[in-house]
Amino acid sequence: MADDHDRAMMENLYWWGVPTLFRTEHKSDPAGLDVALVGVPHSAGNGTTERDQHLGPRALRNVSAVQRRVHMNFGIDPWKILDIADLGDVPFPEANDNEASIQRITDFYQTIDKAGARPISVGGDHSITGGILQALGGKGTTLVRGEKVALLHMDAHTDVFTSVDHFLGAKKSAAHWGAYLADQGHVDPTKSVQIGLRGNPRTLDWLQGSYDYGYNVVTMAEYRAKALEHWVEMIPDVIGDTPLYITFDLDCLDPTIAPGVSNLEPGEQGFLMDETMALLRSVRGLNIIGGDIVCMMPTKDSRNQITALSAGAVMFEMISLIADNVARKSV
Repeated sequence: MADDHDRAMMENLYWWGVPTLFRTEHKSDPAGLDVALVGVPHSAGNGTTERDQHLGPRALRNVSAVQRRVHMNFGIDPWKILDIADLGDVPFPEANDNEASIQRITDFYQTIDKAGARPISVGGDHSITGGILQALGGKGTTLVRGEKVALLHMDAHTDVFTSVDHFLGAKKSAAHWGAYLADQGHVDPTKSVQIGLRGNPRTLDWLQGSYDYGYNVVTMAEYRAKALEHWVEMIPDVIGDTPLYITFDLDCLDPTIAPGVSNLEPGEQGFLMDETMALLRSVRGLNIIGGDIVCMMPTKDSRNQITALSAGAVMFEMISLIADNVARKSV
């Protein structure tokens, strides 16, 4: 067995040891945790297209060791502030049945919610957000005490497509969760921001669903028309004191830094990493209850695994935002 010195030398090598997210301890019970890291290897929410998204959690576990570090901007070491563990993956014995799998996700996260841990997850396609927030937001929940949650939704697509009732058989699909979560009372669209939308629409009314529900929509064209500072101020003003969940679709990033995603949108520049970090840090100090990173396609990633590394940087930022909140309360 490796002694402490040897372990310290080896733990930042992604190819050594048993892969867990950021080298955290693997636990099966969320009791006592501040943050629960979870893999959600689910692909059936995208219908029959781009099914390799279930490989995302393993890809991130493989590279996250190289990103285990302190947060220089916040001046904190989140691993010393929080009790964090990798809870492993949500089980999917009915993996090709999207609706059964979404219920599996909800059941898994209800246990996390009852324990009072804040989950940060890696998927999987974007349908996983629906399953997660069925457990975390609205009536009967522990973490937010029955309140609806607000979203900071960074994505190239709205995922509020109401003109069709399913996507290739999947009703609670990656294209529908933004609508049914609002219908069910888990999410408050009026306190939520959807930013970076630049999809390749097939109809001129592709944003109408989000407008109808009251989401605060910022297309990429609208984002580029004003300075970054404007949006950094606008986002927390919209969310206010509402419990906040961050859902980050990797296709909001420019394809040059995230080529391994399920729905590339090359027609317009996506977010660069400096912009991404500034937008995430705009919610610093808000009541962040968790987040997810979705739509990674490791089979389409570059040889240096830049998409997985970008996903790890986003997950580390989410962890650090929660750690920063804890650190502020202890001062």
